Amino acid sequence: MNLQQRFARVVTTVVVRVPALWRVFRRPMAKNFDRLAGEWQATRVDERRLAPMATALDAIEQPPRTVLDLGTGTGAAARLAATRWPDAAVTGADVSPGMIAEAQRLAGSPAERYEVADAAHLPFGDGSFELVMLNNMIPFFDEVARVTAPGGHVAVAFALGAATPIYVPLDRVRRELEQRGFVHVADFSAGEGLSLLARRPEAS
Repeated sequence: MNLQQRFARVVTTVVVRVPALWRVFRRPMAKNFDRLAGEWQATRVDERRLAPMATALDAIEQPPRTVLDLGTGTGAAARLAATRWPDAAVTGADVSPGMIAEAQRLAGSPAERYEVADAAHLPFGDGSFELVMLNNMIPFFDEVARVTAPGGHVAVAFALGAATPIYVPLDRVRRELEQRGFVHVADFSAGEGLSLLARRPEAS
């Protein structure tokens, strides 16, 4: 890993353990991704790296009507969802204004919208989304749980598995989601990457 990637790994490890420390790292992380935004789509996104997320989405039986892609970057995973489910309203959110500008430029359908938002403090109501996606993204588990609708799914993917700069072991992801009431659906391996799908039970 280069220096930027090592920094992302350190931030991920620290913030997953102590989410309140995100306030220390939010600005430098956003600036780092702003610098990378112009080259990201050409150098970091391809079908192979999207395969773990695509595999998790394959396991969702009922098409979601509302999708949130957290840490959307240039919107690749959001566009994957929009192509797969053309009737869904797909929202991509990222803390980096530069990445959001690129995602808006690359948007493939009017069903997609992209906005600058902090995943630790999302500007969306409780239960707003039937699917929440995190592709190579630091998971803020409380917010993920809050915005996922009853009966909805959470899909978490790491394109290069444990070599992904932003990476959380799947057993940790599974445990954190289960502590918040989610039911584990399955783990997946695709290409070099790993992914996980969980479901929030219907309200009783």
